[in-house]
Amino acid sequence: MKQAMQTIAFLGLGAMGARMATQLVKAGYPVTVWNRDPAKAAPLLALGATLAATPRAAVQSAAVVISMVTDAVAARSVWLDAHTGAVAALQPKAIAIECSTVTPAWVRQLAESVQSHGAQLLDAPVVGSRPQAEAAQLVLMVGGESLALEQVRPVLATMAAKVLHVGAVGQGAVFKLAVNALFAAQLHSVAELLGFLTRNGYAPDQAAHLLGEFPIVAAPIAGAAKMMAAGNTAPLFTIDLMEKDLGYLLDTARASGAKLPSAETARAAFQGAQQLGLGRANVTGLATLFA
Repeated sequence: MKQAMQTIAFLGLGAMGARMATQLVKAGYPVTVWNRDPAKAAPLLALGATLAATPRAAVQSAAVVISMVTDAVAARSVWLDAHTGAVAALQPKAIAIECSTVTPAWVRQLAESVQSHGAQLLDAPVVGSRPQAEAAQLVLMVGGESLALEQVRPVLATMAAKVLHVGAVGQGAVFKLAVNALFAAQLHSVAELLGFLTRNGYAPDQAAHLLGEFPIVAAPIAGAAKMMAAGNTAPLFTIDLMEKDLGYLLDTARASGAKLPSAETARAAFQGAQQLGLGRANVTGLATLFA
């Protein structure tokens, strides 16, 4: 029997979740969806998905359960709420997949709860934003048992260009926080350097273009520089979300004794942008601090 016959529950239909779930429905998987605001499920229902009233109801017959929500608080509610949480209704041998960007500590706690119900957990946070989700070009960093990953690899590959096994459960969250910290530090550097260059004889678009000509500037950062130069802050990945992720990173670093001064500096910059009312703007809005 083809893997495509696996039944899937998808919990959370925000900017990323809706696009990821759409890939699964279009690929022919039987998908039951849940979202806090059920109205957002309408496009998926039109494609053939089924709507459940609660996370618990959504997972009752699912072999694979995927969560994609904003933060650890939302994830805890989705999985562990006493009345509606998904974990209590997981099928034995089901595979639960946490794609949200959360803390490693929370992932490991969730794994214990999932395992106590006879199911398995993979943490599989994603790299990529809305365009990558729409094109099924995300990169997934998966923590957990390799056998469980292989059972759901075709499901994950439906949403992603790369599915990387990065270690035990929780290690996906660790690596995702590290990747986002690297992105944040580069955004911070480019934002301040554009400010420097525009005060020293360069037009913003010229400065951004020239930065992109050098091999040390990766394509996503070059693209971000051009967005900064154009004043484009249409939300793809917001300042609020980046600040949240940096907070998770620094909490994890403190718990492990790691020192991350660059991440602390970057977080302070993103908090400064929040104080200017830019929390819902794209991360490229960081350039406002240095304009």
